[in-house]
Amino acid sequence: MSGVSAPAALPRLRLRVTPAAEAHIRAGHPWVYESSVRDQNRPGEAGELAVIYDRRDRFLAIGLYDPASPLRVRVLHAGLPVTLDPAWWAHRLDTALQRRAPLFAPDTDGYRLINGESDGWPGLVLDRYADTLVVKLYTAAWFPHLAPVLDLLKARFPGFRVVARLSRNIGDAAAAVGLHDGQTLLGRAPAGPVVFRESGLAFEADVVQGQKTGFFLDQRENRRRVEGFSAGRRVLNAFSFTGGFSLYAARGGAREVVSLDISAHALDGARRNFALNPRLTTPHETVQADVFDWLRETRREFDLIVLDPPSLARREAEREGAIRAYGKLAEGGLARLSRGGVLVSASCSAHVSAEEFFGAVRTAVRRAGRTAKELRTSRHAPDHHAAFPEAEYLKAIFLQVE
Repeated sequence: MSGVSAPAALPRLRLRVTPAAEAHIRAGHPWVYESSVRDQNRPGEAGELAVIYDRRDRFLAIGLYDPASPLRVRVLHAGLPVTLDPAWWAHRLDTALQRRAPLFAPDTDGYRLINGESDGWPGLVLDRYADTLVVKLYTAAWFPHLAPVLDLLKARFPGFRVVARLSRNIGDAAAAVGLHDGQTLLGRAPAGPVVFRESGLAFEADVVQGQKTGFFLDQRENRRRVEGFSAGRRVLNAFSFTGGFSLYAARGGAREVVSLDISAHALDGARRNFALNPRLTTPHETVQADVFDWLRETRREFDLIVLDPPSLARREAEREGAIRAYGKLAEGGLARLSRGGVLVSASCSAHVSAEEFFGAVRTAVRRAGRTAKELRTSRHAPDHHAAFPEAEYLKAIFLQVE
């Protein structure tokens, strides 16, 4: 309009942080908390690129700003100054993809492509299920950058569908920009669960409404290990979800497999997954019950028991109770485990350390008056690598118990 000047461009969002936060950033930590911000030159909006300067006014880092989150800045780059242009973003994505390239044979087309902060994409996860990509966002700071991210994916995965999954805490912010959980961003919306392959087994993933991005891809390596222990054994898969461990046990030659879960919907999925693999002829039974109660009440005995519960500590205040619960769960499993049987106990609680978890299971063995040979412990799968302490959550212990 004549006579009205254009609004002046806002100056770059500049922050300074506490000395402790400076040290953490230099050490490679990707989070800057609200309490660590000492000052900033102006209010910022979600998704702005915030430049962090050190106490000597030198460039320290650049990251995604989120005024609604306690994680005020998620660091994209630290060190020497860089320009986050399209070539920089393309290189960042290609680095993550190249890291996965040697990991999987053609019989596996379900795996993680971007593991958030550990791949330099803080607050964003990308999983592949056959020709469907699922991008999960944990911060509204990604909303302004979603279109160029989709362009990068379209160029590298032509013809693939892309589905968005959103953390619950950003639902309102998503609605304000026309996004919703389960929305198809590229391609045709799926008519139902997506079928993919893992180690030659077929599974379905509910990419629109299922837990996480539709399947628990992070337990792939442990499922393979369970397969190797299953021959001739009676196997119980507790907290079975849709039967991942159950199918591997069946292929490994188990005498029988029981999938135990409190969710009828999950058990329906387990039955469908077995139906997708007609070559698996091992008898498969589903039991809907609370795992703790069922282990206490049943008189059945098994030669291999998998205990893979959902997170028992979603916040730090729940840590001590979770450690006790892991011990109680292991005791329940040991009561139903035959002599010479194998107990596989897993935890996905980030607030419980590996040492605390393994200790709880080992203590349960002693309390049960049993002796055990430790076959192995395991941590993150290679496509779910953890690059900083807070990203570490997955651990499992394999015990042969007399």
